[in-house]
Amino acid sequence: MTGVDVAFGGIKALTGVSLDVAPRQVLGVIGPNGAGKTTLFNVACGFVQPDAGTLHWQGRELTGLRPHQLAGLGIGRTLQGLGLFDRMSVLENVMVGADRHARSGFLSALLALPRSGTEERALRERALAVLSELGIADHAARLPTSLPYPVRKRVALARALVSEPDLLLLDEPASGLSNDEMDELGALIRGLAGRMSVMLVEHHMDLVMSVCDDIVVLDFGRVIARGGPEEVRRDPAVLAAYLGDEVGHHEDAPADGPADGPAATAGHPGHNDPVGG
Repeated sequence: MTGVDVAFGGIKALTGVSLDVAPRQVLGVIGPNGAGKTTLFNVACGFVQPDAGTLHWQGRELTGLRPHQLAGLGIGRTLQGLGLFDRMSVLENVMVGADRHARSGFLSALLALPRSGTEERALRERALAVLSELGIADHAARLPTSLPYPVRKRVALARALVSEPDLLLLDEPASGLSNDEMDELGALIRGLAGRMSVMLVEHHMDLVMSVCDDIVVLDFGRVIARGGPEEVRRDPAVLAAYLGDEVGHHEDAPADGPADGPAATAGHPGHNDPVGG
């Protein structure tokens, strides 16, 4: 994205934001509450249309991007709300994400048209393979509502991965995870970077610093820093602005501590902008 502006009711959520994700790169987007992280993610997913600026993907300008177009563009995403279908099995939920690879699609399957059975088997095999990769194939026949939250998060991730995206967008992937589960997630994200680009919006500093090749720092809707983990951790502007010891000494911070909490915003008592996280 280049020069992206977004305003809600006269409140600027993003101002002149530009960033790019290189092939097979893990890019982190960080910042306290009100920095614009959620708004930026929603622009990248097509949930929010920018007031100014452009989005480009693989040399093509994306005008009027909508969420339903992402899979066809080779972009996968997960959301904080997961968005799983409660009355469909885990396997069926993941198969929904694989529909990009179906030539006949769900209409053909519903009408039992020729090839739909063959394609359904292929999609099922693809979905099972991804569930196995994430270590949750044993839950394939269960409903999402019967599973612990960390497992449901893996189901949502499997649904995003089954389409074999070139770019994976992750919104707060570590929320609700234990330290061990966060370590597993970090290893998984690093492994994914071998075959796709990843952009994650996250507030858990340990995860960000351990998995990201590059980090973009937002403050009040503007990019104030970009660089590698060590560079960002030592950036005086970043430390002075709002992250403080959360970045400077992330090894000592609790992995499940709220980086968007009071310590992170001590320099900004007014940093409670409701329009974007």
